[in-house]
Amino acid sequence: MLLHGIDWACIIAFFVVSLLIGIVVSRRAGSSAAEFFAAGKHMPWWLLGVSMVATTFSTDTPNLVTDIVRKNGVMGNWVWWAFLLTGLLTVFIYAQLWKRSGVLTDVEFYELRYSGKTAAFLRGFRALYLGAFFNIFIMASVSLAAIKIGRILLGLTPIQTILIAATVTVIYSSMGGLRGVLITDFVQFILAMAGAIGAAYVSLQHPKVGGLSGLLHHEAVQGKLNMLPALTDTESLVTLLILPLAVQWWSMWYPGSEPGGGGYIAQRMLAAKDEKNALGAVFFFNAAHYALRPWPWILVALCSLVVFPDLDALREAFPKAGDVINDDLGYPAMLTFLPAGLLGLVVASLIAAYMSTISTHLNWGASYIVHDFYQRFIRPESSERELVRVGRICTAILMVCAGALALLLENALGNFQIMLQIGAGTGLLFILRWFWWRINAASELTAMVASFLVAIYLQFFHTRLGFSELSGSTNLLLGVGITTLCWLAVTFLTQPTEESVLINFCRMVHPGGPGWHHITQKAGELAIAEDKAWQVPKGILCMLLGSVSIYSTLFATGHWLYGNIGLAITLTAVALISAVILIRTWLRLLA
Repeated sequence: MLLHGIDWACIIAFFVVSLLIGIVVSRRAGSSAAEFFAAGKHMPWWLLGVSMVATTFSTDTPNLVTDIVRKNGVMGNWVWWAFLLTGLLTVFIYAQLWKRSGVLTDVEFYELRYSGKTAAFLRGFRALYLGAFFNIFIMASVSLAAIKIGRILLGLTPIQTILIAATVTVIYSSMGGLRGVLITDFVQFILAMAGAIGAAYVSLQHPKVGGLSGLLHHEAVQGKLNMLPALTDTESLVTLLILPLAVQWWSMWYPGSEPGGGGYIAQRMLAAKDEKNALGAVFFFNAAHYALRPWPWILVALCSLVVFPDLDALREAFPKAGDVINDDLGYPAMLTFLPAGLLGLVVASLIAAYMSTISTHLNWGASYIVHDFYQRFIRPESSERELVRVGRICTAILMVCAGALALLLENALGNFQIMLQIGAGTGLLFILRWFWWRINAASELTAMVASFLVAIYLQFFHTRLGFSELSGSTNLLLGVGITTLCWLAVTFLTQPTEESVLINFCRMVHPGGPGWHHITQKAGELAIAEDKAWQVPKGILCMLLGSVSIYSTLFATGHWLYGNIGLAITLTAVALISAVILIRTWLRLLA
């Protein structure tokens, strides 16, 4: 692709704005670790919510959605749409609990909730496992998408793409800390949405597509439009809808969709100025993530099926990109038809999507390494400025490692499935640890190790040992079943957390509920406070109402686009009615 002067102006302007934000807030960010990693814990809900949306709007997300649609149709997106249930559970139950905990990072939670050397080991080990190992894999997957876009749109080599995109991100992330990331995310989200909508509009105008009507009637997309599997298609019904809704959402850990909250979602909640702002931030994120953003990506993916119906068509169109050709390349391939000016805006939006995700993961990962490993175990006497300095160094090292790994990966959907499998079976523990006193540090350690070992075996060794290849659904159920049995067995075979630690946890967080009755009974007067704090039933009702409203909005948008006016009106009405009931119920929950 040949970028014109106006295109380069858009890209350079974006880079300059990002760097200026980092420079402006750098002095404040460097004042303390709490400021660098949690923005002083005084952020408003709207800025935190937009930041969450921007972070999950990564460069690989449109590629992932395109890969899914080209392989399984629109209904294939249930593999991530099902995580709405997890997100809303976090909104109405866990957001206020996280804020009450007062921790700086979510892995600090381990020494608040558990006791002994196992809790300390778990905190340090998980800080490195998530902050370094797993985090680098995620950033590498995002960088892979940047490599493919750089190859198709700009003709850059993988190394050139990584060097250019990563350098600016590391500079402003290391200078501005979380506050700089949040402010930059706000700008990046606006740019990314404008680019996504612009790309969808231009894709629909392609001569082979013939507008929205031409797209919907084209034989290449006729079998890809359904948002729900047909009841007669048992395999799709089970694998694409039933399993995600019945098992996946509560049983699997995935960054940004952790059951019970966690990762950079927890980081944003902990940076909120109070419980209401934490709750509002996560609700805005889930509403925008599932109801606002998917359709521009889906439209581009469907258009790519018309213009590039198979991988051979992509290879023919982009012979120099043969080493990265896959279905996820359909999205950047469609961007090659953008006119001057809009091309620069869209390229800048994709760079923004990349930088927003990478900057968050860099700051989040560095917070684990610095706060939960370096300060906790290496130099407890570290000054605030030393912690910030080490955080900046870690930021650069994490980016170098992620860039190197990105050069070895192949496609977005494969990476997504590997990460899902690694987290299979841990989700239930993350949900229950707040409400069942018997879960201990050994439970968490077992779940983490078991899920990882099962994923590695199924991914790399099962077929090599002579066994037949298993379906993705079977792998999921095996991972969930084996991991859950392992951590439950260890829970009952090991000593529980010290009662003094559990009592202190109840006094600080007020989780409430029958799962703490054993502890609150021994704490005397604490039992009364805990009973009054039990808001989970109302929270679950709000979760269900929110799910109905957001899913109805998602499907109503699709049917408006499809021209199914009657169904679109019905779903819009359902979305509005459930939203009104939700608001009333939510206000009672906050009272």
